[in-house]
Amino acid sequence: MATPVETKPPSPELIFEALNAYQTTAALKAAVELDIFTAIGEGENTAKALARRCSAAERGVRILCDYLVIHSFLTKEGHHYGLTRDSAIFLDRRSPACIATMTQFLASPFMVDAYKDLAAAVRKGGTILPENGTVGPENPIWVTFARSMAPLMVMPSEQIAKLLHADAGETWKVLDIAAGHGLFGITLARHNPNAEIFAVDWPSVLAVATENSEMAGVTSRHHTIAGSAFDVEFGSGYDIVLLTNFLHHFDPPTNEKLLRKVHAALAPGGRAVTLELVPNEDRVSPPTAAAFSMIMLGSTPSGDAYTFAEFESMFRNAGFRSSELHPLPPTFQHVIISHK
Repeated sequence: MATPVETKPPSPELIFEALNAYQTTAALKAAVELDIFTAIGEGENTAKALARRCSAAERGVRILCDYLVIHSFLTKEGHHYGLTRDSAIFLDRRSPACIATMTQFLASPFMVDAYKDLAAAVRKGGTILPENGTVGPENPIWVTFARSMAPLMVMPSEQIAKLLHADAGETWKVLDIAAGHGLFGITLARHNPNAEIFAVDWPSVLAVATENSEMAGVTSRHHTIAGSAFDVEFGSGYDIVLLTNFLHHFDPPTNEKLLRKVHAALAPGGRAVTLELVPNEDRVSPPTAAAFSMIMLGSTPSGDAYTFAEFESMFRNAGFRSSELHPLPPTFQHVIISHK
């Protein structure tokens, strides 16, 4: 006789948690601003010690840290808090892999405002933010992005350099579209002394990329092209065109228009290298990549998280002969290499 399968009774818990989920964002942002993770990493691991170190009320610190334990950002034994593995690597400012600055962009008032009336965005099918949201001309949010999101891109930029065999030292002319912080082109230049980088972005954003090229010691091989990627002249003869975290901001026809321009700028046999969050065909897995479409709904007029089949179609329609998908574990992104 089969054993009856136990089923969990209906519960409003998931709904309650979802309606309070904004508090998780606020808690993580507050902990970064107060430097809670760095302080714990340095040994200040009780509410009393943290309150003294962070110039905060002991009651406030206790409640915040307990909340972070509940949400797996901290551990707790007795009255002592500790860092989880991920928090130690990514949120302690002493760590070379720290990405705590991301709160300045992802949890900025501009980005949060995109979701204050999500029902209106759903009805419209795109952002209700003024001036086309994040894709408005010379939006200052991209300077914030360039300064705060670069740490998250260190790992994929190194992985792309490895995937392209940059260390082989071939002579490369590289176009870095919507360069932002510039790390992708700069990393190729660091690995390949024979690579010349041409970065395209708004002038205020390119200033950040130039600063980063100076710190990396590749300024003499890092050039800038100021303006919109849709409007400026790229030139020609590029061996590689970088399209990192850019195509998701636009609809397929807009992307195909840009990709035809990219195709024309590439030398024969050249490659377009696209970094994206790529959901499966079901559009609900894997969770991080699939959920990225919600960011695009809230912040852009027509952007989306595209499947590989959709990207493949866009590149094919723009004249590329083939495209291949490469995962970049342990990151949640993929690289698509498209061949002219």
